[in-house]
Amino acid sequence: MRWPAAVSADPLSAGPDPLQPSLLQASEADYGDCYRQHLFDQYKLAVEMADRVSARRMQANTFFLAVNTGLLTVFANLAKDRIISGFTGALPIIALLVLCFVWWRIVRSYRQLNSGKYAVILDLETLLPAAPYAAEWKALGEGKDPRRYLPLTHVENWVPRLFGLLYLLLLLAVLLGGQGPVAGGS
Repeated sequence: MRWPAAVSADPLSAGPDPLQPSLLQASEADYGDCYRQHLFDQYKLAVEMADRVSARRMQANTFFLAVNTGLLTVFANLAKDRIISGFTGALPIIALLVLCFVWWRIVRSYRQLNSGKYAVILDLETLLPAAPYAAEWKALGEGKDPRRYLPLTHVENWVPRLFGLLYLLLLLAVLLGGQGPVAGGS
């Protein structure tokens, strides 16, 4: 039994069943008696690996959030007290902007990796008696209506951007040397 073409792992995916031809390497008749059990074992492994990628993504986000929160606080206080200013003071803040870009790219990479993993999981589910991930995705409106379900990666993408914006404002304050409305001067 095949699921309708509307079921996809990610709204950005290439289309229905992009992996099916490469997913199965042998037919049940060619494989032997353990075909169904091995298929189910591989499904469980795919689900476990997708869960591990999600856990690693959350660890990476926690790390970047902690580092950026601490560094933003330190550099904002240094700029406020005019301990750092000018081009020399701007260099570490430029490095922090690069750090935000790296964070954003890592979040994007994890999203792409999980999209691929869930595409495989959904394809495997077409070969199993039940398809819980496909049913869940369909129940959530396939991520098309943010009032019904807003995928976490859509939110995650904004956090590094917001830190980057804060760093840009801080950079302006440092370059202006405490002068102007950004730095709190007159």
